[in-house]
Amino acid sequence: MVTCKQFLKDLNDYLDPNVDPVIKVHLEKHVTECPNCFVIVDTTRRTLQVYRGLEPKEIPDDVKARLWKALERKMAAER
Repeated sequence: MVTCKQFLKDLNDYLDPNVDPVIKVHLEKHVTECPNCFVIVDTTRRTLQVYRGLEPKEIPDDVKARLWKALERKMAAER
């Protein structure tokens, strides 16, 4: 049985059209039984549809620098 925490960890796989069908069925069972995860899947799909329709924008250098610093801090904290 898949828990919500496990499902959220595998959400990207669930939304990937190329994922192994066995994995997809396993995760689908959880979504059909869990209204909270269903809402998350639905919201994520809608968000992806909105962003797919937008033109890519370049990230400003200062934002990139802050993002990299934040990622480096997070990775250092997990070690």
